[in-house]
Amino acid sequence: MHPLTPDLTGLSDEELHKKHGDLQNKLMFAYRMGQGDMVGQLQLVLEDYSREVERRNQKAFDEASKNGRNYQDKIDITK
Repeated sequence: MHPLTPDLTGLSDEELHKKHGDLQNKLMFAYRMGQGDMVGQLQLVLEDYSREVERRNQKAFDEASKNGRNYQDKIDITK
């Protein structure tokens, strides 16, 4: 976790996705401007945001599975 990343658990899903998108835009700008140091730092912070999005998605999936949503009739594309 990057030391400048704030606590992401307090953000709403909408805020989290908006800030994730803003960071991606800033990363692209840093790439275009040739700011290698800034690119590295933004990638670290963006990774923290991506991990939080992934954590929330996994939590939602686990809750949906637990609450009786049965995926037995779905095609398993992992096989």
